[in-house]
Amino acid sequence: MAASITAPGTANLGSVEAGRTATVKLGQVRVNSVAVREWSATVAASDFTTGAGTAAETIARSNLSYWSGPLVSKTGPGNWSPGQPTANNAQPLESGRKAFGYTTTLSTSSSVIWQPTLNVSVPVTAVTGTYTGTIIHSVA
Repeated sequence: MAASITAPGTANLGSVEAGRTATVKLGQVRVNSVAVREWSATVAASDFTTGAGTAAETIARSNLSYWSGPLVSKTGPGNWSPGQPTANNAQPLESGRKAFGYTTTLSTSSSVIWQPTLNVSVPVTAVTGTYTGTIIHSVA
């Protein structure tokens, strides 16, 4: 059948000075699967920009790091594997990363919820502004 993913629509990092790092919980991400024996959830990001998106108005996605954290809750049988279970496992988002995975020998329904954290290192050259970007969760 299929697996589907639901993630929060927005998150606010608040105010952060240039040269500092902001850390924010992104909210709960949930994968539901029906008759799926294996799936992998991935996370990717865009650059964060303000104004015209010049170099001084851009926080490159390589300055973003993500960690899934452990699972918050689960239903159904199987093995769940967080991509980055602790803050020490955080990975930069210059490319897509595994956020969570699932395997089972049974063809049954299951679900998992995790609450990832995003770290944003603001370059010392960044101008003041409201930066926007996209964090994309997908499952296959």
